Amino acid sequence: SVASSYAVPMFRLSVALLCGSAAAKLGPHMLNLTDLAERAPEVVMAEIRASPLRAVVREVAIRADVSGSATTLPTVTAHGMGDSCFEQGFSSITLAIGKRTGTYARCIPTGDDSITDTIDGFLMNMDASVDVFAAKIKADPKLSGGFNAIGFSQGSSLIRGYIQKYNDPPVNSFISVHGTVQGIAAFPSCFQQEKPLGLICKVLAEVLGDFAYNPMFQNVLFQADYFRAASQVGSKAYLANSQIARWNNEDPSTASALYKSNFAKTRKFAMVRALNDSMVYPNEGEHWGALEEGKGYMAKPLAMRDTKFYQQDLFGLKTADEAGKIFFETTPGDHLEFSDDELFGWVQKYFIDTAPQAETVVV
Repeated sequence: SVASSYAVPMFRLSVALLCGSAAAKLGPHMLNLTDLAERAPEVVMAEIRASPLRAVVREVAIRADVSGSATTLPTVTAHGMGDSCFEQGFSSITLAIGKRTGTYARCIPTGDDSITDTIDGFLMNMDASVDVFAAKIKADPKLSGGFNAIGFSQGSSLIRGYIQKYNDPPVNSFISVHGTVQGIAAFPSCFQQEKPLGLICKVLAEVLGDFAYNPMFQNVLFQADYFRAASQVGSKAYLANSQIARWNNEDPSTASALYKSNFAKTRKFAMVRALNDSMVYPNEGEHWGALEEGKGYMAKPLAMRDTKFYQQDLFGLKTADEAGKIFFETTPGDHLEFSDDELFGWVQKYFIDTAPQAETVVV
C-alpha cells in the first residue's frame, strides 16, 4: 500500500543520508531537533505545540445544508505547519467541506499518524512532501476524475507543488488560505515573543541565514525550501539549490516547461490574504506578490503583476491571470483567522457555483 511505502518517516531518511562531518554542519539546534524526532518524537511535538509558528485551524461547525450537485468534484485538503490531518480542528474542516459540497473530501497526510504527520511538516523537505502527497492522491480511486483543493498556510505550498509537478489527476479549483505559495522572507512571529526562543524558532534562526541554500538544509527542512531571503535571492546558491527557485523557474538553465503546462491545467486559483498576517512575510505573497529583488533588506513588497514571475510568465502566472483564472479574497485579521461563513462562502463560490463535469478538466 502507499501508506506502508512511507512507513519509515522521511525525516529519518533525510538525516540518515548525511555522514558524520556533513551532519555536524547542520548546526547544534538542527541536529538536536532531528535527533529528538527519531529518539523522542513526543518531545518534538511538545516543542511544536509551544511554538508561535504552529499554524493550527480552529474547529468549524458541521452544517446540515448541502449546496453541491452531481457535478461537484471531490475535495482534497492540506494543513499548515504544526497542524495535522488528524487534529480535531482540521478534521472538522475536511468533514464540513464534504458535507457542504455533498461529495467526498479527504485530507492527505504525509505521515501515518498525528505525530509523524506533524513532524513531517518541518523535517520532510518540500519536494519530498509533494511526492508523498501525489502518490497518495494517485492511489485514491475517488480522486481519479479530478478534484478541488484547499490549502491552509504551508498546506497551500503542498498543493502548489502538486499542481506544477504532477496535476494528474488534475486540480480543478485551488483555494489558498493565507498560503505560503510564493515563499516567505522572514518568520516574524518567532521574534514577537517576550520569552526565549523555543527549539523550533532556534532551528529557523540557525538555518535561515547564510546556510539557507546549502543543499543539506534544503534536503531536510521544509521551511528552508520556500524561504526567499531578500539579500540572497538571485545568488548562485539560491538558484542552484532553492526548491522554490526551481518551482518559480527562476534559473533559465533549469526551467521546466512541465511546471508551466501543469499550472495551466487548473481552472481557478482563489488566493486568500490575511491583511494583518503576523506569520507570513510579506503577506502580499498570499496574493502571488513578492519582495523587490536586488535591494536586500530595503526591499518593498510588490503586487503580483509587478513581480518578475508574472511579467516574465516564468511558471504560467500571467497566462492564468489573462485567462481570468486568478481570484483574490481577503480577511481582516491575523494568520488563519477566518469565520465559518467566510470558509463556506469560498467553497460555495469556487467549488460549487461553477462546478464542471470531472471529465472536462483538460489542457
